[in-house]
Amino acid sequence: MENQQLIFRLKNQDQTVVAELYDAYGSALFGVIFRIVHSKELAEQALQDTFLKVWRNGSNYDASKGRLFTWLLNIARNTALDLTRSAHFQQNRKNDSTDQLIHRPETDGFNPDHLGVKEVVDRLDEKYRSLIHLVYFKGYTQEEVAEETGIPLGTVKTRLRYAISELRTLFGESVAMLLSILFLAQG
Repeated sequence: MENQQLIFRLKNQDQTVVAELYDAYGSALFGVIFRIVHSKELAEQALQDTFLKVWRNGSNYDASKGRLFTWLLNIARNTALDLTRSAHFQQNRKNDSTDQLIHRPETDGFNPDHLGVKEVVDRLDEKYRSLIHLVYFKGYTQEEVAEETGIPLGTVKTRLRYAISELRTLFGESVAMLLSILFLAQG
């Protein structure tokens, strides 16, 4: 059961609640954002934007539609994806040197693989693993996955649901929840 007091404070825009949410969820959200934007600076910007959106839209959180962490992660993922689709981001990607695209050293000891998601996903059958890789690690929408792979959209959705179910069976709710929330906004 989530901390109802924290949710109450968020809905009532208590000024200290965002700091507590950041302390509780910031590193997990940063890891997901970093996987999408591939830049520490951009991930930090997207994380800040995420918590600004959380503050502004806290009154819209509806516990009957999902857990608080799910709501936060959905905002973070969408913020990161919006950032990658911006003209500025696209221009910067074009300006990256080949060396930077091939090797991006980790900074400040942060490594998103510490979350362990990649190792867990690697245990899935290839037809599921490749789809999870595109959605989670590359930030594709289900529609983009269908276009990229040539697999019908309905099949993509079915395979992703099956993969999440398989992850839940094999590794428990926490890993499956982390990946399943990435698909909530996509239907």
